[in-house]
Amino acid sequence: MPVKFGLWRLDGESAQQVRSNVIASEERLERIIQERLDILGLDDLFQIGRAGHHRLLYVIELKRDRTPREVVAQALEYGFWAQGLSLEAVRELYAKHHQGDDFDSAFTSHFEGDLPESINTDHHLVVVASGIDTSSEQIVDYLRGYRVPINVLFFEYLQDGDREYLARSWLSDPEIEASSGASGKKQTPWSGLDFFVAVGENQHRNWDDMRRFGFVSAGHGEKYRKAMSNLFEGARVWAAIPGTGYVGMGEVIAPAVAVSDFEVEVDGVTVPILQAPLEASNMGEEADDPEQSEYLARVRWIEVRPREQAVWEKGMFANQNVVAKLRQPFTLQRLAEVFRTPTDGSPA
Repeated sequence: MPVKFGLWRLDGESAQQVRSNVIASEERLERIIQERLDILGLDDLFQIGRAGHHRLLYVIELKRDRTPREVVAQALEYGFWAQGLSLEAVRELYAKHHQGDDFDSAFTSHFEGDLPESINTDHHLVVVASGIDTSSEQIVDYLRGYRVPINVLFFEYLQDGDREYLARSWLSDPEIEASSGASGKKQTPWSGLDFFVAVGENQHRNWDDMRRFGFVSAGHGEKYRKAMSNLFEGARVWAAIPGTGYVGMGEVIAPAVAVSDFEVEVDGVTVPILQAPLEASNMGEEADDPEQSEYLARVRWIEVRPREQAVWEKGMFANQNVVAKLRQPFTLQRLAEVFRTPTDGSPA
C-alpha cells in the first residue's frame, strides 16, 4: 500500500489537520498534469498524446475516484496498443495533438539532442487515481510480479480555506520501475558529434605526437581499425589518456587512414608521418598490413594541454573502447567549462 499522506497547518503550538477532499473535475486534474508534467515525478517528459520519454513511452490513465478493476484492464489495453507504435505512428499522434507540429523538430528542441536510434523500445503504464480498492491492488501486484510495467500514482486533493493542494504518492517507486524495465537504464540522447577517444600511449602512439601533428590514432587489430572508422569529418573528439584524464578537444577534418598514407608538415615541407620526428618509437610497425597497421584520423585541435594538466574529476566518463559516443551530461558540462567549446553547438 502507498504511504498515507497527512498535512497539518501549524498556528503557533496548535496543529490543525488539512482535510482531504475529492477534486471536482477529472478534466481539471488532467489539465493540471498536462500543463506541469513534472508533477508526475517521472523525470523530464515530452508530451506526445499523453506522454513519452526518449525511447520509453508512458501510457497514463486518469481516474478521479476509487479505481475499479476495469480501469486496470483499460490500462492494459492501452499498453497493448502502445507497444506496436512505430516512429511514424508517434509522429502522427504528436501532430494530431499539437496542431500538426513536427515531432522530430519538437523533440530535438525540447531535449537539445537528436532522436535516439530507436524509439518505443519500452513503455510503462500509469494509473492515476485518488485511491485503489483491494481487488485492483491485488491485480496490479500480480501483474508486476510477472514484470508487467504497471504502477499506480495517487493524487490527494486537500483544501485549507481558499487554498488548494495536491499531494502525490506512488504504489511503487517509479525510479526503480524505470531502471528495471526491459530496456535497462535510460540513456541520455547523443549530440551526434561528440566522441570520447582513448589515447593509449605506448610504442605505437604518443599524445605529444598527436597534438603536434594533429591526429588521434589506434590500431594493431581489427576492432581498433573499425573503432577509428567511426570518426567522421566534422565530429568533435575529446581525447583522454586512460588513468590520467582529458587532454584535448578538436574537430575531425579527415577520416582515419593507415599510417603509411598519413602525411604531416615538418619545417614547411609535407612528408609521410613515418619520416617525421616522433615520440612513438614504433608507430610504423606492421604498416604494410591493412589489418594490423596504426590508423590515424586528422584533427584540427581547438585546445590541447600537456598530460600533466589533464582534466579529470570523479564521475567523469571513461570507457575501455578506443572510440565511444560521449553523451554523459556531467562530463560534457565540466569539459565545456574547461575547454573552449563553441557555444552554438558546432564542432568549431
